Amino acid sequence: MVAVVVAILVAAGAGIALADPFGAQTKAAPVESTARTGLARVTEGTLSARTLENGTLGYAGDYQVVDKAGGTVTELPDVGRVAGQGEALYRVDGKPVILLRGAHTSVYRDLSWGMEGVDVKQLNAALVALGYATRDELDPDSNYFGRQTYYALTELQEDVGLTGTGQLPLGQAVFLPTKEIRITKVIAVRGGSVAPGGVVLRASSTRRQVTVALSASRQSDVAAGDKVTISLPNGRTTPGVVSSVGKVATKADDGTTVEVRIRPSRPKATGRLDQAPVQVSIVSETVEDVLSVPVNALLALAGGGYAVEVVEGGAHRLVPVETGLFDDSEGTVEVTGEGLVAGQNVVVPAS
Repeated sequence: MVAVVVAILVAAGAGIALADPFGAQTKAAPVESTARTGLARVTEGTLSARTLENGTLGYAGDYQVVDKAGGTVTELPDVGRVAGQGEALYRVDGKPVILLRGAHTSVYRDLSWGMEGVDVKQLNAALVALGYATRDELDPDSNYFGRQTYYALTELQEDVGLTGTGQLPLGQAVFLPTKEIRITKVIAVRGGSVAPGGVVLRASSTRRQVTVALSASRQSDVAAGDKVTISLPNGRTTPGVVSSVGKVATKADDGTTVEVRIRPSRPKATGRLDQAPVQVSIVSETVEDVLSVPVNALLALAGGGYAVEVVEGGAHRLVPVETGLFDDSEGTVEVTGEGLVAGQNVVVPAS
C-alpha cells in the first residue's frame, strides 16, 4: 500500500519531503505544489477491510444416485430437472424409484414391519415430512418399523404408481441428504442395463452457493459469518455470508488454495446460471465511528509516516496522521491525527 501511495504522489507531482514532519507543519502555512489537485472530505463512520476474490456461482452439494436393484433403465430425467422428495426420480424395469430425504445411512436392505435401525428412522422421518402420517401418529425420530410406518408407506407407494405392499424393497427408494435435488448429469442410458450399485445420475441441491479458491496463506483472513458482496455476471451485486472455510489445502498450478463457500442472502437475485464466474468482496474486518480519507490524500513524509493536507478558509496545513484499516474496494483508509475532524477538506490529486 505504501508503494501504491508513493506511486500516486509521484505521478501527480505532489510528493512532499519534510525534514521535521512533526514540527510546525500543523500550523496554517502555504503548501507549494504545481500539481493539479481537488478536495475530498474527512468522513466519520464504519470502515471495512475487504478481500476481492474470483468465485464460481452454482448450487451446493454433489450427490451420486446409486441404483441398488439393477435392471433395464426405462425412464430418466433431463439435466436441469428439479425433483422433490416423494417423486419418482427414474424408472427401472418400468417401476419408479422414489426420492426420499435421509442423511443417516445409505439403503442396504429391504425394510418391513418389525425391523429397527437408523435406516428405518430416516424412512419414518421422510413419511412424516411428506404428510403421510402426523407426528402424533408416527414419531419421526423412531427407529422402529411399526403399523403406522406400514400404512404411510403403502399410501406413498400407491401415489407414485407402485403396488402398495407396505414394504420397502432394496432399490425402490433413493435416500439423499436434501429434500430437493437438481439433476446435473445423467450417466445411465435409457434402454441400457444398470447393475446393482451402479451410478445412474449426479445431482446437486437447489441451494445457491458461491465457491472461492482462496490462497491458503490468506485462510486466517476469512471466517464463517463474514459478510460479502457478490458481483454477478449481469453487473448487479447482492449480499452473502461465508458459510465455511476449508481446512484442507489443494495444490493448483497457481499455488495452494482452500475452498471458501458462500451462501447468497438473496438466492433469487442470483438467477439460475450454473458455474458462472463472479467476483466476491469479503469483509474480513470492520471498525466503527472512525475518521477516514481517500487513500490518495495520504502524503508520504521524508522521515517516515504520512500526513494529509487540510484546507480551511483558504489556508493549507499539513496534519501528520496514523493509518488504520484500509478499505481497498472503496479506496479509503482510517486515519487519526491531532486536530483532524469530520467534515474538513483534504487535498487529493485531481481526477
